[in-house]
Amino acid sequence: MTPGPVRCIILACGNTLREDDGVGPWIGAWAEARFRNDDRVSVISRHQWTPELAFEISEAGSVLFIDCAANSTPGLVSIVPVTLGRETSALDTHHVGAATLLSLSNEIYGSLPGSALQMTIGAGSLELREGFSEAVISALSEACRMLEETVFQLISASDQRK
Repeated sequence: MTPGPVRCIILACGNTLREDDGVGPWIGAWAEARFRNDDRVSVISRHQWTPELAFEISEAGSVLFIDCAANSTPGLVSIVPVTLGRETSALDTHHVGAATLLSLSNEIYGSLPGSALQMTIGAGSLELREGFSEAVISALSEACRMLEETVFQLISASDQRK
């Protein structure tokens, strides 16, 4: 059996040298290990999201963005829908957000995933050091549980759209 297109792409970002900002890559690594034998799921973890990721988004049935949230309660895990972002003509080519990446996927490739969600974990500290604050450490198991549940829901929804 030939594997089909990726049904769920997980895009994690963050700076592992800025304490809680590194939670995105940590969860991305967890997801990569969890789904390593599942060809329906692809995980990409980067220091930051960049415009070329629009191609991967255009090819996927769903996308789950993962990042920390500096403006959220420390340790709070949230999953919210992502909608198309601002105009991309004045695009910052060094870092783009989830909504802008969706817009790029639509503008360049004429394609959007069936579902787009963003998981955030509230940052307690963005100091220049490795590791996590106590609030984020306490939230890791819940974030992993929610990620796993969400990925299976996205895959199921993608299968229903076929």
